[in-house]
Amino acid sequence: MAPTPPQYRGPSLDSITHAFHRDCGPGVPTLATPRLGGRPASSAQEALRKIITTLAVKNEEIQSFIYSLKQMLLNVEANSAKVQEDLEAEFQSLFSLLEELKEGMLMKIKQDRASRTYELQNQLAACTRALESSEELLETANQTLLATDSKDFPQAAKQIKDGVTMAPAFRLSLKAKVSDNMSHLMVDFAQERRMLQALTFLPVPSAPVIDLTESLVADNCVTLVWRMPDEDNKIDHFVLEYRRTNFEGPPRLKEDQPWMVIEGIRQTEYILTGLKFDMKYMNFRVKACNKAVSGEFSEPVTLETPAFMFHLDASTSHQNLRVDDLSVEWDAMGGKVQDIKAREKDGKGRTASPVNSPARGTPSPKRMPSGRGGRDRFTAESYTVLGLLSFYNGRTKQLLHTFKAKFTQPLLPAFTVWCGSFHVTTGLQVPSSVRCLRQRGSTTSSSNASLT
Repeated sequence: MAPTPPQYRGPSLDSITHAFHRDCGPGVPTLATPRLGGRPASSAQEALRKIITTLAVKNEEIQSFIYSLKQMLLNVEANSAKVQEDLEAEFQSLFSLLEELKEGMLMKIKQDRASRTYELQNQLAACTRALESSEELLETANQTLLATDSKDFPQAAKQIKDGVTMAPAFRLSLKAKVSDNMSHLMVDFAQERRMLQALTFLPVPSAPVIDLTESLVADNCVTLVWRMPDEDNKIDHFVLEYRRTNFEGPPRLKEDQPWMVIEGIRQTEYILTGLKFDMKYMNFRVKACNKAVSGEFSEPVTLETPAFMFHLDASTSHQNLRVDDLSVEWDAMGGKVQDIKAREKDGKGRTASPVNSPARGTPSPKRMPSGRGGRDRFTAESYTVLGLLSFYNGRTKQLLHTFKAKFTQPLLPAFTVWCGSFHVTTGLQVPSSVRCLRQRGSTTSSSNASLT
């Protein structure tokens, strides 16, 4: 802080100016001109003495202000050096990546210092010139006062008065145009430093935990839910893998079915839709990934995927039907007869006796894909006790038809084809919208129990 300059304790400039108006008349705007020709010389001498006092006061004020300006220049340099030093220290902690920002802020300080220095130096120069002029005027007034008996004294006094009126010292503003405070250019990089200190390598994400209580298998869809053991805000996405299997329990290292991969999952839940459960189970595992690395897979889980397994019995079909496990097509040229003859020719034929009928064996779970698309998909369920057989559209869950009868023997659904074709999709579940098929512990058949 600048030291307090010495304070003047004499009469104020306003009181002196009022005295000039009182003694010399109201003819001038600031200091009245004494009418020396019409008044005694003592009155002019008193007025001149007051001028001298005013000049002395003004000179003292200017000197004090010059001292303040010089001190402010020192403060500008000191404070500029201090904030620059602080800025250098801050930028050193931020290393080379902040070099460009540092240079920009240093330039701001230098520009501010140059601007303040320019304004203060201009004021200092103006005050110096005003002080020199005032000192010359004061010297002239003192010399004139010593020659009061001279006939040229009134004219000389009038000239001194005019000089005082136009003196630069009375037109100066004794308030600094700028401040020497540079605190607005101070910096504090404590928060940024803490951020940089917290920077480290991206951690390897932990393995997620699959929540079996929230996961669901229904309507040929699987809803899988998982969670992270610890909160990790660096995770970018998850990767889910699944595969079909006929083995219960933990996934085996070697499996015929490959892992299917779904990437870019942003939530901790995913729904697999449009599945065909042509095997009894499905294995699932999931892993978390950040921008740099992926973590370990979760402990794999196995979900049961109960569904109906269809296949069409070619041995019980009409001879004009061409049967390909899951599809049937009418062939007026006797498609089945031609197929039988071809198999017999190759030595691979067999009679369509009841002993060899697949209807007496266990249906094969093997899925035989068909190129035919766009056909209705069917699911069926038999009720041995209740005597109900219902057919539903596998896509829309719409009930197609229900047969009511008393079934006394195991039931095998049959379809009629006349000059057309149809395709049956295996691995479909009973739609969850069919409430009567979802009840547990009901008196339905064993096949229904296996689905619920």
